[in-house]
Amino acid sequence: MTFMTIAFVLQFTLCSLVLVTGFVQQHPSASSCLGGSLLSSSSSSTTSSTADDANKTIKAAAVLESEGSDDASNSSLKLFNEFALFLQEKQLDIINDIEELEKKSGNIENKFSNDCWGVFAEEDESEGGGSGGKTRVIQKGNIVEKGACSFTLINGGKLTKERAESIRGRNNDNDSSNDSINIKEGDKYYAAALSMVLHTRSPMVPTFRSDVRIFLVESTTTGGEGKGETKTTLAWFGGGSDLTPYYLFDEDIMFFHQQLYNLCTKHSDANDMIDYRKMKIACDDYFFLPARNEHRGVGGMFFDDLPATYKTMNFVQDVTKNWMSSWFPIIQKRQSLTYTDQQKEWQLLRRGRYLEFNLLYDRGVKFGLSNLNPRVEGVMVSAPPLIAWEYNHLIEPNSEEERLMKILKSPIEWV
Repeated sequence: MTFMTIAFVLQFTLCSLVLVTGFVQQHPSASSCLGGSLLSSSSSSTTSSTADDANKTIKAAAVLESEGSDDASNSSLKLFNEFALFLQEKQLDIINDIEELEKKSGNIENKFSNDCWGVFAEEDESEGGGSGGKTRVIQKGNIVEKGACSFTLINGGKLTKERAESIRGRNNDNDSSNDSINIKEGDKYYAAALSMVLHTRSPMVPTFRSDVRIFLVESTTTGGEGKGETKTTLAWFGGGSDLTPYYLFDEDIMFFHQQLYNLCTKHSDANDMIDYRKMKIACDDYFFLPARNEHRGVGGMFFDDLPATYKTMNFVQDVTKNWMSSWFPIIQKRQSLTYTDQQKEWQLLRRGRYLEFNLLYDRGVKFGLSNLNPRVEGVMVSAPPLIAWEYNHLIEPNSEEERLMKILKSPIEWV
C-alpha cells in the first residue's frame, strides 16, 4: 500500500469555510465572511486573474512547502487544495439549488443563514492558524423544514495521542506493512469537509444526509545514528449519503440506491474499495441503534480510509455531484402528497430516533461535544427542528408504519 493517500479518521460534524478570495468574488453571498489570514496572499483586490488565483492557495500548502516537503507531500497538498476548492464550490451550488426549490414552492423569504467562525469571522484578527468555517442553515421552509450545508477546513491541527493511535491502528489493519509508519501524538493534520442534512416538512419525503471529507496527516520520524528525518504524508477520503424515510415508497428507495450503484460501477477501476455492496453494508452497520435494535433509515453508502489518488478523488467528487440528482426527483414526486396529523406525528417520533442516534452513537457529534468549549450550535446543527417521544408507542398491525419498521429491523437489498 502506498501512502500518497488522503484520510479523515474522525467524523466531524463539519461546518463551512471559503478558501480563495477569487472564488468568493463570483459568489457575493459568501464574500462577507472571508477572513484573510488563511491566504498565502494578502491582496484584497476585487480584480481576479489566473495569476492572482494561482497565488491565493491556502496557507497550509505554503507552510508545508516552505518547510521542505518532498514531492510526495507537495503532490498530496495539491490534491488536498483542489478537493477543498471543489467543496466550497459545491456548497454554494447546493445552497442555490435548495433556495430555488423553496422559491418555486412559494417561499421567497427564508434563505440560508451565514454563520462564520474562526478566521472567517469578520471580527477575527488572528495571525496564522487558518482554521475556521462557515455554517449555512435554512429553517422553516416549505419543503426543507430545517437544513444545513456546512464546509470546514482545519489547518495544521495537532494529533492527540488517541487520534494518532486510531490512525495507526486502522492503517495497520488495512496493511501489515504499515508497522513502520510512526503516526504519533503531535503530528500535523489538515482536514476539509462538506456535510449536509435536509429535514423535510412533509413526512412523505425522506430526510437526506450526506458528507464527504479529506484528512491529511504529516508525520516526521527521526532515524537512527547518522540518519536524518523521514517525512511521510498520509491521506484518505471518506463520506457517503443515506435516506431516512417515514413512509416507504419502494420505487424511490430503489431509485436512490440505483444511483449509488451506478456511481460505484462507473468508478470501480479506481480502487477495489469502491464497491456498492461493501459501502451499503458499511452504511447499514454505521447507522444502527443497538439499544433499539433498529437502523436509522434505509441506508445508502458509507466509506472511509479510501486512499487518495486523482482517480479516487474523481469518485468522491461524483458522489458529491450526485447528492441533489438522487434526492430532487423524490421531492418532485412526493412533495404534493397530502398527509394527516397522525402521519406528521409519526415523522416526529422517527425524528426522535434520529436524535437518539446523533447523541448516543454518532462519532462526529460525540467528538464535537467532547472538545473544550465546543461550538454547540455547529455540532447540533444536524438535529431535527421538532421531535417527539411517546412512552411505549404501539404501532398498528399491518400498517405502513409497521412495514417501515420491518425494513429498519432487517435491511434488504434495493438493487
